[in-house]
Amino acid sequence: MNDSGTWKVGALAEACGLTVRTLHHWDTIGLLSPSRRTPGGHREYTEDDLVRLYQVLALRSLGLGLETIATCLDGGVDPRRLVRDHLAGVEAALASLTSLRERLRRLDAELAAGRSPATTDLLDALRATGATAPDRAQALRDRLGADQLRLLQDQAAAVGPAAHYLLEVEWPELYRRAERLRTTGVPPADPRVRRLVARMDELGERFSGGDTATSAAVRGAWRDAPHAMSGETPAATEGWGDLADYLDRAREGAPE
Repeated sequence: MNDSGTWKVGALAEACGLTVRTLHHWDTIGLLSPSRRTPGGHREYTEDDLVRLYQVLALRSLGLGLETIATCLDGGVDPRRLVRDHLAGVEAALASLTSLRERLRRLDAELAAGRSPATTDLLDALRATGATAPDRAQALRDRLGADQLRLLQDQAAAVGPAAHYLLEVEWPELYRRAERLRTTGVPPADPRVRRLVARMDELGERFSGGDTATSAAVRGAWRDAPHAMSGETPAATEGWGDLADYLDRAREGAPE
């Protein structure tokens, strides 16, 4: 660190175990650009830059690509909050499974003793198995078959912790960016729109395992129930039905 409280690129690279070439590349693609330059044009990184560097490294450790990381950070996402949310979700799932195990044990004991379980016990067990799922899961169940849902679950499990960021952060942010372009009159054939569509379809393929019917069904869920898929309010996604048509035109290469 310099006396001015900034870091030169070589010192920063050495301190965080990266190469100077990597930091130069991240600057070039806009992922991590130094806030200051010396009169001679040399890069100088500030404390704020170090915070972003920490976030980049944390997200990269989850297996996210550089483009995904940039989308997450530029969308105003705090990775620490998302990690806490993810952890809370895992803990809630564990608590739910523990509760389900106890209910099933009680039901098994009742059946083993030749007694009919109470209706309330059966309903409680049914709810615990996911009959009252979150909005996104319900939107998918309305459009996908059992095999397709199982495929999505298996693919998400294979992705690992990064799936949380891809589904909860990047995918909705891609739709928000596309909607901003649509509402400002950018034609669907614009390269910016085409890049967003390409990334959406790449994510769709990743979670569908390349099954085109499943990918199409997931796109249908985004078209028909965008608030459920994105986690936004219905008011915030009011125009996303038109957005789906706009994205389809971009896929087809239509000029208007």
